[in-house]
Amino acid sequence: MFQSIFSMFDNVVSTMQTLLYVDVVQPFLFKVGWMDYDEDTFDALYWVIVGVLEVLVMYAILRPLEALRPAEKWQDRKGVRVDALYTWIVKLGFLNLFFFFTFQPLFDSFQGWLRLHDISNIELDNLWPGVTSQPIVAFLIYLVVLDFVGYWYHRTEHRIGIWWELHAVHHSQQKMSLWSDDRNHLLDNIMQAGVFATVALAIGVPPSQFVVLVAVTNLMQSVQHANIRVHFGWLGERLLVSPAFHRRHHAIGYGHEGTTYGCNFGVLLPWWDMMFRSVSWNRELEPTGIRDQLAVGAVPGRDYGNGFISQHWLAFKRIAERIASHRATRAPGSDSAIG
Repeated sequence: MFQSIFSMFDNVVSTMQTLLYVDVVQPFLFKVGWMDYDEDTFDALYWVIVGVLEVLVMYAILRPLEALRPAEKWQDRKGVRVDALYTWIVKLGFLNLFFFFTFQPLFDSFQGWLRLHDISNIELDNLWPGVTSQPIVAFLIYLVVLDFVGYWYHRTEHRIGIWWELHAVHHSQQKMSLWSDDRNHLLDNIMQAGVFATVALAIGVPPSQFVVLVAVTNLMQSVQHANIRVHFGWLGERLLVSPAFHRRHHAIGYGHEGTTYGCNFGVLLPWWDMMFRSVSWNRELEPTGIRDQLAVGAVPGRDYGNGFISQHWLAFKRIAERIASHRATRAPGSDSAIG
């Protein structure tokens, strides 16, 4: 069943890929003299088509739900539109594609070295021959392993000060919507893509399944960030991360405060939060954002930027300020140095 559905989807995307390449992309490459990149461009088209389809499905399903059952009602959608730009950049999958196929030759060489020295390779799909080798079972194993890595990647973003300043671009959105998932600093996206491509290759994820794993993960995270008042019930909440569960992570003063304890770090599965005691089942609707964005008396809140460029630039500025503050506390004669 799973294999037939996947094959049908793959055939549809492959057909669209071929038609688009032959009728549009290849003539353009020939005209500008870039035919040396034709094979790489053809491969990249697959990811682009999957990304476009994903955004269209996401918008068609989630936008009506946001209108019918919003978690919050806003007077306007100002501040939300920039997140759509992030979504198109991330959903097209260029970063994941780049790292996966860049690292592939390195891992092929490494695996050859392992075989030469009679060292067993990591093959999760062969843990239980006849069972884990089934496509759907192998897919679920890969999904769980990558989700476990995602939990710790996400939790670490909140624990390391410099890294938090990059991740704060994501948390500074005070109007969470279906577009908010991909609102991340591009440097953080690059690191994340590198980590997940490395893990995927290390555990033997085939390229075709990697595309689907990324698409499923991205789509589910868009659901979690959508401005919809939805939870999955007692059992469902413990099987998958819901919008209510993840909204708690974005709540001011509850889910994060940068380098201090937070909750609900799970990407797709709440299991890791339950296992490592970072879970909160509270569904009370709380404002989202970062505490220092709020004004204190006559003092305005901290500016995290309203546009794509300003959000990236201010993140680097906060990192510089954090480094300067750390150096100042370590300087001879400071209270910290004396203590």
